[in-house]
Amino acid sequence: MLSVARIRERFAGGGGGAAVAESDVPQTALTPAAVLIPIVRRASGMTVLLTQRTAHLRDHAGQVSFPGGRCEPHDANRVDTALREAHEEVGIEPAQVEVLGCLPEYLTSTGFRVTPVVGFVNPPLNLRLDDFEVADVFEPPLEFLLDAANHQRHKLEYGGALREYWAMPWKGYYIWGATAGMLVSLYRFLCAECA
Repeated sequence: MLSVARIRERFAGGGGGAAVAESDVPQTALTPAAVLIPIVRRASGMTVLLTQRTAHLRDHAGQVSFPGGRCEPHDANRVDTALREAHEEVGIEPAQVEVLGCLPEYLTSTGFRVTPVVGFVNPPLNLRLDDFEVADVFEPPLEFLLDAANHQRHKLEYGGALREYWAMPWKGYYIWGATAGMLVSLYRFLCAECA
């Protein structure tokens, strides 16, 4: 099992790496975006805070996601984007986040170039959900998400093409697509520590 110290040590050694791309990534300019992968340090063990998006949104309606979104011109960098979006969507204060580093960019078939920013968050969270964007929040254990036995690979025909995607069902929530793909990236980055 990973400790807080070992996760810090792994990120201190550097992050990044080659971008991870879903199948059928458009060959046009991708929209820059960033998400926060908030690892919550609870007394019972580490969890990851995830959101379920509201059903009426134009992009990714009803899906499970990390707090995050498009980069804005006033954001200093991708970390700034992730922290701003997490504050706007769920009320996590930027000062509550110990930014550890970034995973490789994740290129989505829906046209986004996403930078996953990983950080520790200490309770109490005092969440304030943006009712327009966020229907629910939940926290699967980090140990569950980093267990390769829970990483499922699925195929789906969409737009005449066969697409593959990751999925990690947990207690009635269906974590899939880009969110599951970024969790697999986190697993791969930390995998030497999971053995």
